[in-house]
Amino acid sequence: MKKIVVSAILFVAAIGSQQAIAQKIAHIQLDSLISIMPETKQAQDVAQSYLKDLEKQVASMKTEFDTKYQDYIANQASYSDIIRKTKEEELQALNQRIEDFRTQAQQDYQKKSGDLSKPIYAKAKKAVDVVAKEGGFKYVLDTSSGSVLFSEPGDDIFALVKKKLETMPAAILPTGASTTPTPQKTGTPPNGGAGKTTPKK
Repeated sequence: MKKIVVSAILFVAAIGSQQAIAQKIAHIQLDSLISIMPETKQAQDVAQSYLKDLEKQVASMKTEFDTKYQDYIANQASYSDIIRKTKEEELQALNQRIEDFRTQAQQDYQKKSGDLSKPIYAKAKKAVDVVAKEGGFKYVLDTSSGSVLFSEPGDDIFALVKKKLETMPAAILPTGASTTPTPQKTGTPPNGGAGKTTPKK
């Protein structure tokens, strides 16, 4: 009989412990939270401005290529063999620089976007940590990742963290944005190309 009572007490204690732990679990969609932060819009504007600079550089290089290509087409009949060969090599080299610039520019743009996102994520994460500690939550699950199977609606701390963000200073974005890469360094825009292939001899 005594063993039965002890077992019952332990069982009740275990259930109570599980309920207490369950009450310490909260959830939030971190992606949604970050998307409404004013710093996110600011970062997006900076990234878009950077991308436009890259696109302008590619457009300038493409214009140069088109001009030289048209000149080659119009005058190739009058060129000597050595001049024709030199012109063709020049067009090939310029076309390659444009392609290299696009590749590098895409990498630079992605890095720029990542650098701008880091302080914003850090601020959101800090707000989550503060709210979790103030609310006595043992876990806060990010439902943006799809790793949560079940959660109580009342445990969603989105509104609390959003309110906490309003009391925090703005996230400090990186200053001294890197300048648009030069054609020698090669850069990005997402679309466009040399547009023409180098004429064959």
